Amino acid sequence: METLIETSKAVPVSGNILIDRKKAMELVDQLRLAIPQEVRSAEEVLSQKDQIINQAQVDARRTKSKAEEDYRDRLDQSEIVAMAEHRAEETIRDAEQKAGQMLMRSEDESKNKRTDADAYALRSLRNLEKELSALTGSVRKGIEVLAGQAVAGLNGHYSENGYSEE
Repeated sequence: METLIETSKAVPVSGNILIDRKKAMELVDQLRLAIPQEVRSAEEVLSQKDQIINQAQVDARRTKSKAEEDYRDRLDQSEIVAMAEHRAEETIRDAEQKAGQMLMRSEDESKNKRTDADAYALRSLRNLEKELSALTGSVRKGIEVLAGQAVAGLNGHYSENGYSEE
């Protein structure tokens, strides 16, 4: 945007510039494309959260299944059975706790990514609004200057539409 402004032609008798509409619209399109990328990044974090939760659940089921198998194998030995039950319960609790922690971290990370993406989008849109407002003001001033010159007869005989009447 800065390059476009710096390389634009100056309007005589004013501090205004004329910008290439096509180039300005290309910059607007680029900004539009940049914003959805931040949103996609937030969606990727959410996708990873689901994968982590699913993997934790698979691990918990696998651990529970193994503990149950161990339990059946040692049914005849009451002391070992009690230890296996205790171990299985601890393993399940640990797996559930880890899954809960992973879920909380994933949700926090997702929320932070969304917040960052929203803040970035808002900043970008506000900057774009300021630049477009400044450019609109420059265009208006240029029109006023040229219209004033036409009325004063400084540029020859021109009608209000800007065309020569000669």
